[in-house]
Amino acid sequence: MSVASTTRTSGTRSSQADRTALRLSAAFLAGSFIVLEIAAAFHPSGIDPNNHPAVFLQYAHSAGWTADHLVFFGYTAILVVGVLVLFYALNLPVGMRRLTVRIGFVSAGVGLALSAMRLAVDGIVLKRAVDAWVSAPDAEKAARFASAETARWLEEATTSYQYFVLGITLILLAALIVWTARAPRPVGYLLALGGAGYLAAGWILGAAGFAPEGALPTFVAQLAPVIAGIWLLVSAWRMPAASAS
Repeated sequence: MSVASTTRTSGTRSSQADRTALRLSAAFLAGSFIVLEIAAAFHPSGIDPNNHPAVFLQYAHSAGWTADHLVFFGYTAILVVGVLVLFYALNLPVGMRRLTVRIGFVSAGVGLALSAMRLAVDGIVLKRAVDAWVSAPDAEKAARFASAETARWLEEATTSYQYFVLGITLILLAALIVWTARAPRPVGYLLALGGAGYLAAGWILGAAGFAPEGALPTFVAQLAPVIAGIWLLVSAWRMPAASAS
């Protein structure tokens, strides 16, 4: 086969998105929200997270805290896998678009690593710190409380940077979708909205901790990829077989 023929074949093969991968990505993006809701159902709530004495006492009496945060990590892992599969499903050729895919792969991996660190701090370090504070004798309570606050601040810092990285990843993916139209452009717009939500929530976390102002952008960041996944699943299912890679 000649070089020109090989080039034409390669170009044809990469001219469409991979329909099977699109469906798989959509399933991960939409399914991640189910895992998030399961984890959130068992997480203590009702107290201002920035009210450390009250919320630490609540955490100390929480059963299944570490297991619950493992489920939270599962949510992020499923979301990141969905994003990675979608990067792959776009089936982009070499050049700037392919370079953007590689950058997206790296940023998604960094986001997952930061998520693991954040939830290890929250699920293990903070829990042990608040347990030690509650059970400490009065002479040690001040020092134990300071240790718990340090763990809390570390959790906020890693969560802030996790959100920044995930936000950038979603915006990169959204830009590729809007640029190439290999997936429905509304999916790209929704992912961009989710990325912007993550960036806003990350900034608020870094500046004010788990303040009430961060609730709306966090909700947008978590919900927008799910809607994008549902939209993508419907679109990929209706896509003609010729669109498959």
